[in-house]
Amino acid sequence: MAEGKRLFEAEYRFALLVWENEPIHSRKLAELSAQALGWKRTTSYTVLKKLCDRGILRNEGAMVSSIVKKEEAQGFESAAVVEKSFGGSLPSFIAAFLHTGTLTPEEIDEIRAMIDAQAKG
Repeated sequence: MAEGKRLFEAEYRFALLVWENEPIHSRKLAELSAQALGWKRTTSYTVLKKLCDRGILRNEGAMVSSIVKKEEAQGFESAAVVEKSFGGSLPSFIAAFLHTGTLTPEEIDEIRAMIDAQAKG
């Protein structure tokens, strides 16, 4: 995902509404934004237009859907944190996490399975 597709916190919360409800009519999205985010209709439409212009969402015939999927946005944000805070070193990130957090046996198994799958190609 290009830097221009990085989401600010409010944009991410708005995009979550799309990801959880897509395809969704823009009017319904504005209603959800009012309920979930406390936004005025005009704010929702402004953010929608901005995210469409940046190639993150699409609004065709008042039906809104995502171009950038949630997992892609999360992956980009994760990589940005690792780059900014740990000089791009995933092992340093994991070491810092393990210093302050703990993993359940299930989480350890899940992570091992992901690493094994990555290693196999």
